[in-house]
Amino acid sequence: MKKLKNKRLFLLDMDGTIYIDNTLFDGTLDFLNYVKSINGKYMFLTNNSSKSVEKYVEKLEGLGISAGEEDFFTSTDATVLYLHKNYPAKKIYAFGTKAFKQQLKNSGINVVDTLQDDIDCLVIGFDTELTFQKLEDACILLNRGVDYIATNPDWVCPTWYGYVPDCGSVCEMLYRATKRRPVFIGKPEPAMALLAIEKSGFTPEETLMIGDRIYTDIACGKNAGISTALVLSGEATLADVEESSVKPDFIFGSIKDIYEALKE
Repeated sequence: MKKLKNKRLFLLDMDGTIYIDNTLFDGTLDFLNYVKSINGKYMFLTNNSSKSVEKYVEKLEGLGISAGEEDFFTSTDATVLYLHKNYPAKKIYAFGTKAFKQQLKNSGINVVDTLQDDIDCLVIGFDTELTFQKLEDACILLNRGVDYIATNPDWVCPTWYGYVPDCGSVCEMLYRATKRRPVFIGKPEPAMALLAIEKSGFTPEETLMIGDRIYTDIACGKNAGISTALVLSGEATLADVEESSVKPDFIFGSIKDIYEALKE
């Protein structure tokens, strides 16, 4: 645990790590206050592209967590950077929530959400407003051969009653129909973690990635060359750890357990 005590920057997943739906996990506020007390910093990294950063700020404030837009980095943010670099001025079909499409538009992306002849790329996010029309449009575009990008590969998103299909599951459904797979942008790719570290001013050695998914959160940390801590409050189980080739540096039952370990 000595290695854990040296950490000052904590990159936190949200769903399944610090809350589920509108229920904040016990120990979350204690953990965040501890980070402040050591002059550290926490940043929220989420693959959930269904909400805008503004909505996340509102959500956390409603849960009693003080946060600003600068404390977040989402898979949508990473996707915007990717699109500007690789598809400047190209026409993008945005498959996702209204908030997802609005963020792309606000970032200067040429976004449409209706089928057109000159679309260059299909971009899919976690869509809590999914319709069959979107699925049909996506199949038509993929059969045309347009480029294909997805914000994140998560199979499920946790809720208070269990799980719902996330972006990765929808992409798998589209693969069954079209035999096309996307380029995934968010975790486990290292970009989100590396950009957050650069933004924070801390070093990789001072950084800990905390999350509840091995194949996204922990893999992202490993790919970025930083320490990782898996919490068992969300999707992953100890059986998953045993079966996975990606191993976290630390395993805790919850964010409260991490707080207790740091405090001691």
